[in-house]
Amino acid sequence: MKVKLPDGYKPSEKEPFMNENQLEYFRRKLTAWKEELLGEAEKTLNNFGSVDLSSSDLIDRAAAETAVAEDMKTRSRQMKLVGEIDHALHKIENGNYGYCEESGEPIGVQRLEARPIASLSVDEQTKRERLAKTSGITTFKPFGDADD
Repeated sequence: MKVKLPDGYKPSEKEPFMNENQLEYFRRKLTAWKEELLGEAEKTLNNFGSVDLSSSDLIDRAAAETAVAEDMKTRSRQMKLVGEIDHALHKIENGNYGYCEESGEPIGVQRLEARPIASLSVDEQTKRERLAKTSGITTFKPFGDADD
């Protein structure tokens, strides 16, 4: 069933949480974000063909290699993000989108608007960050809330 969103629709805390309009809004937002990231990745791959890494000038070659390495690092992060977007889209399909993976409580429209791949409520995210800080764990990041 295709949901037709009203022109200029933005989710509101005043309407029922994760109603058809909100789900469709976030599905479109996530899909557009994914398409943008995949488009950027394709541009990068196309640009690799024009990079000359065989220069006899060591400085030029080092600069080109550094640029390629940075592009690859960026694309790697973006591809990880595409996976997180796919996870969020799957959650929309199975009816779990918008709810905290730890507590089951609503994540909230404002948080999802800011970070549509969020998988934890602000309270649960704060608890995890506190735990990581007090225990010295710095590598723990929940799926869907990773910064890199």
